[in-house]
Amino acid sequence: MDSETKTHYAMNKLSIIIPAFNEAARITPTLHSFHSFLENNFPSFEILVVDDGSTDETVTVVRSLMKELPRLKIIVCPGNKGKGNAVRAGMLAATGDMRLFSDADGSTPITEISKLLQPLLNNECDIAIGSRYAPGSEVVKAQPLYRRIWSRAANKLVQRILLPGIADPHCGFKCFKGDVAEKLFSLSKVNEWSFDLEILALALKFEKKIVEVPVKWIHDEQSKGRIRQVPQEIRNLRRIKKSMSEE
Repeated sequence: MDSETKTHYAMNKLSIIIPAFNEAARITPTLHSFHSFLENNFPSFEILVVDDGSTDETVTVVRSLMKELPRLKIIVCPGNKGKGNAVRAGMLAATGDMRLFSDADGSTPITEISKLLQPLLNNECDIAIGSRYAPGSEVVKAQPLYRRIWSRAANKLVQRILLPGIADPHCGFKCFKGDVAEKLFSLSKVNEWSFDLEILALALKFEKKIVEVPVKWIHDEQSKGRIRQVPQEIRNLRRIKKSMSEE
């Protein structure tokens, strides 16, 4: 990252929100890589791990890392309420001018963050979301075929019903201007995986500009997305669509 870019970033504080549920086995390398990169490139940042009622040693692991990673913080939510609840808690507790949430597996490397920040800092958009399907994206390790088919089919359904023109609403690498994050997440209600869809639908409702940015993405074999979640996500999709028309 050149000195001109660093100077540009120095004017803004960055918050990284990482939702975590039973991530003790894989969160350490993610936090080390994130903290190291940010420390070398961003004068002002914080990393907020939001524990969603883990039953393993996630909280203990993160707290032990806080001794060596000074910008790392943890928020412990009571009980397992869902990824959406954890991201909401992190976004509303964050203090950054720019707020990015990333999955705990680090499927999109933190080195890709500049691609999302540029259009935000240039006031080209209010929300920049990583995309595995935008031209220029790089899928280093792909999902199994059945998951790719499921993902593409789900995305087409979402585009048709709720988010026209957004090819990859589920990628876990999204960045918001701070004031936009506060407005949208203070209104959000969905706690499950489809919270992304509600946030983006709210953004469109309030005429916030969204851009999809091609990013590098590496499939993690321990990914927690499951086909059995599909019925609940379809119900959520219908509920979100209905709530957008009622409010």
